[in-house]
Amino acid sequence: MAKKVEKRKEIKKKLLHKYRLVILNESTFEEKISFKLSRLNVFVTGSLFIIVLIGFTILLIAFTPLREYIPGYSSTKLKRQATELTYKTDSLVTVLNYTNKYLDNIRKVLRGDVENNPVNRDSLFEQFKVDPSSVDLTPIKQDSMLRAQVALEDKYNLFERDVHNIHLQLFPPVGGVISQNYDAEKKHYAVDVVAPRDTPVKAVADGTVIFSEWTAETGYVIILEHKNGLISVYKHNGSLNKEQGDFVRAGEVIASIGNTGEFTTGPHLHFELWRNGTPVNPMDYIDFK
Repeated sequence: MAKKVEKRKEIKKKLLHKYRLVILNESTFEEKISFKLSRLNVFVTGSLFIIVLIGFTILLIAFTPLREYIPGYSSTKLKRQATELTYKTDSLVTVLNYTNKYLDNIRKVLRGDVENNPVNRDSLFEQFKVDPSSVDLTPIKQDSMLRAQVALEDKYNLFERDVHNIHLQLFPPVGGVISQNYDAEKKHYAVDVVAPRDTPVKAVADGTVIFSEWTAETGYVIILEHKNGLISVYKHNGSLNKEQGDFVRAGEVIASIGNTGEFTTGPHLHFELWRNGTPVNPMDYIDFK
């Protein structure tokens, strides 16, 4: 027991034993600086220095761009770019899915593919109701000239219609004799209207031109997209007055009667109405007389 006590005293003595650290001038041996040290002081000072150094290093890595140079740490700029690219990718995927559905719908219209989706006639009427007070019936110069030109050909002129009944039917694209009715069993999803060549063909409702091109089978074709999934198709035209991307109003001239394409037997309009990829009978919504 006495040996242990003596050993502890000896260790304590060594730790507290004073040493003198002197810095001398090598030439003159003049004392410049001196420090009184003990082993305990050196140990405590060294430990504190190491702890401060470690803390400073951690702060330097955590709050400065220097951490980007340490292997294993990713760049903040790269993280931000990766996040932005992720959002952009999600947006592009959404747009791509919408575009694919849109193109599929147009492809069905051109090919005549049919889905068994029932269409509510009353809901279609409801979507195209127009407030008579919001209809501007003031004709411009071009409209007046057009009205004078086709007054004898088409009694359903936009400016002569009864605005109180405008919500009951879509605007007739052309007036004339029905040569072939809508017949889903024979896959004739249209109404063929015979009219003199170059008779103006008009838009049935406000919409945007989504297709205006020549096709071998149906000649000059123009397709309008209206609100709430309604699409109107005009085939075998003699000429087209509108281009893809144009916005048209109900009753505005978009084409003229012709006899173009392989599947035609004379000047007429092949007119189709589609709702969400499903054809509907135009006779239910339009009076072609």
